[in-house]
Amino acid sequence: MTFEVREFPEFSWSFSRHKTMLTCARKYGYEYYMGHNGWLYDVEESVKHAYRLKKLTNLPMAFGQIVHELAERAVKLFLKHGHVMTQVDLIEEGRAMLNRAYIDSRDRKQLWMQKPARYKMLYDMYYEGELNRMEAEEYRGRLPIVFANLLASRSFQDITKRPQTMQFQQAEEFRFMTIDGVKIFVVMDLLYRDIEADKWVIVDWKTGKETEDDRSQLALYAYYIMQKYNAGIDEIEIRNEYVLTGVHRVYQLTETDIERMLSKMKQSVHIMRRYQLDMISNEPVDLDEFPRTKYEQRCEKCNHKEICLAQP
Repeated sequence: MTFEVREFPEFSWSFSRHKTMLTCARKYGYEYYMGHNGWLYDVEESVKHAYRLKKLTNLPMAFGQIVHELAERAVKLFLKHGHVMTQVDLIEEGRAMLNRAYIDSRDRKQLWMQKPARYKMLYDMYYEGELNRMEAEEYRGRLPIVFANLLASRSFQDITKRPQTMQFQQAEEFRFMTIDGVKIFVVMDLLYRDIEADKWVIVDWKTGKETEDDRSQLALYAYYIMQKYNAGIDEIEIRNEYVLTGVHRVYQLTETDIERMLSKMKQSVHIMRRYQLDMISNEPVDLDEFPRTKYEQRCEKCNHKEICLAQP
């Protein structure tokens, strides 16, 4: 498939896009419009700048990404070779990945400036020139906890103890469906069919605290399974595995949960449409028509404050 350079990004919806818009519409404008094509060599520097800032990450985000990557690797390794990674293996890999993020941020800034998708840049290193040492040690200290809980989790135990009773789908695969003409992205950590229970099981690994949005996010995933596999809501089990606390949540959703999720999603799409000058091309309105958040304390930790706060 030939890569197509588009003047404007394709309009789509996802939970991450929705959360960005709710946090700050101006941030939404930077991340999904101003930084579009910022990975190309011959675009304006302002576009590259916005794209680079979108790629900044902080310790909680980097930590969560590392845990998700290693969880996926552990599952694939077992399914392909029957080998179960140990807690020691996972901790060593996790530390190496955290160290790489720090070294990239400290020593490879110019490389990151050129290829921000290939190298890591931690927010504190970019803006402050150093890490918060207490925060860094806290996250390093979480590695043994989260990987012990990952290996002991119900979902991982299901995979390793009775794989012959399950049919697995590819983990972390980018999936999408179309609702009312809008592409809706669905990214599931783990999906499999439990043959014994005759259920689809959706697993979401969580490295942070429980939030009210967790259930809504899984309702979107359940709706995807209903559409793609013609499954009934009673054939789907959804799980949150909170690996920091070891808490395991299982939900059996109802049609009402699905209806609420769809209503929320469609309302969100309606709000996003306000920032389109053209619905066909997805050309956006001017950046100054994306209002800044009223909660100014959010600006202090925003990736884009370098360019946003410099503007009137």
